[in-house]
Amino acid sequence: MAKIRVLVVDDSITVRRYLVNALASDPLIEVVGEAEDGKRAIELCEQLHPDVLTLDMMLPILDGLAATEHIMAYCPTPILIVSSSMNRGEVFKTYDALAAGALDVLDKSPASGTNGSWEKELIAKVKTASHIRVIMHPRARLAARRGMPANASASNLTSTPTYNCVVIGASTGGPGAVHDLLAGLPADFPLPMLLVIHIGAPFGVALCDWLNGLSPIRVVVAQDGQMLPKVGEVGMIMAPHHRHLVVRGGRLWFSDEPERHSCRPAVDVLFESVAREMGKSTIACLLTGMGGDGAAGMLAIRQAGGMTLAQDEQTSVVFGMPKVAIDMGAARRVLPLQDFAPTLIRLASGKDTSER
Repeated sequence: MAKIRVLVVDDSITVRRYLVNALASDPLIEVVGEAEDGKRAIELCEQLHPDVLTLDMMLPILDGLAATEHIMAYCPTPILIVSSSMNRGEVFKTYDALAAGALDVLDKSPASGTNGSWEKELIAKVKTASHIRVIMHPRARLAARRGMPANASASNLTSTPTYNCVVIGASTGGPGAVHDLLAGLPADFPLPMLLVIHIGAPFGVALCDWLNGLSPIRVVVAQDGQMLPKVGEVGMIMAPHHRHLVVRGGRLWFSDEPERHSCRPAVDVLFESVAREMGKSTIACLLTGMGGDGAAGMLAIRQAGGMTLAQDEQTSVVFGMPKVAIDMGAARRVLPLQDFAPTLIRLASGKDTSER
């Protein structure tokens, strides 16, 4: 079996040695190169064509974001960000890089005191990334994304919409997909939105702030016991890290029940609770992501009479979660990412009543 060829990029020689040694401990991985700055990372990526690139965000000459944008535009390669979560600017750059096509993020560990767990997670993420076929992200598209205007208004929406809530699930590639969806909605989009996204704790804390800085829709972390927003109360509410989010009795509640699909929060837990609570008045969106989380919950929503939308293969960073839902018959419609916002606007307006 051919080894997974990895290029390691970090400006600290100490960290690079640590990463190289950790990766080299697995017989299925071969480190084929090292780079200390973003410019050299691009050069070696073009020369060596590695299977996976581990990338720090704060680099000299060219930072990790600039390197990601160039690599994904000219030599698309699976990128695993290995970076510190302590600096707010660095966390925001991490999200920008994920939106630019990087696959996943791992919080940079100290070189001691991990008991081997961090090294095992690094190796597992590298192996996972090596199996993903990444897509090209042209720089013109990235520039447009950062300044993407929202639709002007939702003032023409019906006063009695057919639906009362939108629920969204995403995993790998999710930050960029959620941002693109929000960027296409008007600032006064009337349906409350609930989001479950799989991302590590250190980086999940800043996701709301990152989305708020780029989106016309306000994004907040859920509060245990808060009332479910009503139609007309604009905004998106995100599940907190490591707690399931459920809807029960018209309120949002946290749950510490076991992980589903090795995830907490899990999309299935939210979707299934919404199917029981609101049924046909729900729109469910399942976006890019690895695994099968969300498929069973989406099927429950469809069986309850709700609208279910799954992202298509061409625009998914990882066509895992949507594919499982589609194969299960849970998705009423399969859409490219750019069609989600216009479809939600039509559904909220009452102008799209097909399959009701």
